[in-house]
Amino acid sequence: MDKLLLTQDFWMSVVVAVICGALIGLERQYRGKAAGLRTGILISLGTMIFVYLGTHVPGANVDGSRVLGQVVTGIGFIGAGVMFNRNGVVSGVTTASVVWVLAAIGSMVGMGYLLTPIVISLLTVLILSTCSQVEQIVPWLRHGEYKHEAKPETPAKQYSPPAKEPEKKV
Repeated sequence: MDKLLLTQDFWMSVVVAVICGALIGLERQYRGKAAGLRTGILISLGTMIFVYLGTHVPGANVDGSRVLGQVVTGIGFIGAGVMFNRNGVVSGVTTASVVWVLAAIGSMVGMGYLLTPIVISLLTVLILSTCSQVEQIVPWLRHGEYKHEAKPETPAKQYSPPAKEPEKKV
């Protein structure tokens, strides 16, 4: 079994999955959105490993499509967890969609496709950045979650931990 993970094919898949996750994650991180660099890499890489193992483990009862189906179910669960309703506006849908695309890209890499996932990652970054710019130019597109984003997006703000509340003496 260890020989399965020591092949050039496996490690090339790891590199492609990391690159794809990083491309999309960097775009999200730059815009200050959820599911940034680390998340992008880990979703793409984790999915790639599960699918790779599901399609490469020898045995009579091995079916890669079953693993793929479980990945789809699990990622759907994670995606649902990042969406929430705030004052009648559902937010996090784009983040959930990005998580979905990252898993699909990782699945493709795990199945042995190496060039197509890179192209799809670049296309995803193009879609995310272009749609943001179009929404800034065309006012009627800023509805729901986007109605308060009237100014162009800026890079993520520097993180500062929340202030601690003074301890109450009892």
